Amino acid sequence: MQARTETTALSVPMEAFDRLMPLHVLLDGAGRIVSYGPTLAKLVPEGSLIGVPLFEAFEVRRPSGLASIADLTARAGERLRLVLRRGLRPLAFRGIAMPLHRGSEATGGQGVGMILNLSFGIGVVDAVRSYALTDADFAATDLAVEMMYLVEAKTTAMETLKGFALRLQGDKQAAETQAMTDTLTGLRNRRALAHLLERQIRSGLTFGLMHIDLDFFKAVNDTFGHAAGDYVLRRVADVLNLETRAGDIVARVGGDEFVAVFPELTDVRELEGIARRIIESLSQPIPFEGKTCRVSASIGVTTSDSYSVPEIARMQHDADEALYVSKRAGRGRAHFYKAASPTVPQKNDRRSA
Repeated sequence: MQARTETTALSVPMEAFDRLMPLHVLLDGAGRIVSYGPTLAKLVPEGSLIGVPLFEAFEVRRPSGLASIADLTARAGERLRLVLRRGLRPLAFRGIAMPLHRGSEATGGQGVGMILNLSFGIGVVDAVRSYALTDADFAATDLAVEMMYLVEAKTTAMETLKGFALRLQGDKQAAETQAMTDTLTGLRNRRALAHLLERQIRSGLTFGLMHIDLDFFKAVNDTFGHAAGDYVLRRVADVLNLETRAGDIVARVGGDEFVAVFPELTDVRELEGIARRIIESLSQPIPFEGKTCRVSASIGVTTSDSYSVPEIARMQHDADEALYVSKRAGRGRAHFYKAASPTVPQKNDRRSA
């Protein structure tokens, strides 16, 4: 097939340019802007480009060296990269320029001019968001709108996936927390205590270890039922949380057994004060559904600095042994395992179990 080489004089109304190329720019023979498309009009102050030379309104970055309408005519049909200088904000465009015939309606009969058609390229998403553009601002054949929808769909999908990942991570953390929590009291459980003690040993920091066992708890269960026993255990948990510091660790490790760990606290007097307050608080009557539940606490204490090399199993054994010294001494008291430390007298409740 023979290639087309002839030219045809056509009279194209401005409405056709606006519909077919809403980002077009029309130039007269001197390179001045005589009109531009409706979408471009949204990007610039009203009428601000009319009569302005193209190379004042735009910076042509590629091809390099273009500085006049003659240069642009000589490079007609080549891809251009331009930046709008006189817009509401700097915007980058891709474009292509082609000459118009003499006497064209588009140039108002002012001689040979050019038509420059622009597109946003990859900046379309930013332009759409910044200027609230819609599909009516693009040529019907322009794929920019489809690309915009794809980008928005991808963004939505990524946000959805991110939200799902965060929920999944939150669910995982919640499950891990639940696995480390005593469901009745909300305290740490035996598993959590083991992890925390291992971490404390690895840190090399000193700590105090307190083993707490309730006195007369079996009598509460036998007399008033397990609902009363559960209520008492929750009350004990409240007392232990109240009498320990924010950074201390309190765990329920058995039916009526609790362990408290005191990071960087090995002072006997301070631990003695905490033990005394726990014992005094737990010796108070606990009302439950019109009944009065009574328990007390026996406590055994050891500290990591009592050992040249502290070991978890050894410390737990020694705190347990100290606890039973308190039990045999009459309950409602605390005993310190630490060498050369005498038994610390506490409030003595001689009620039988």
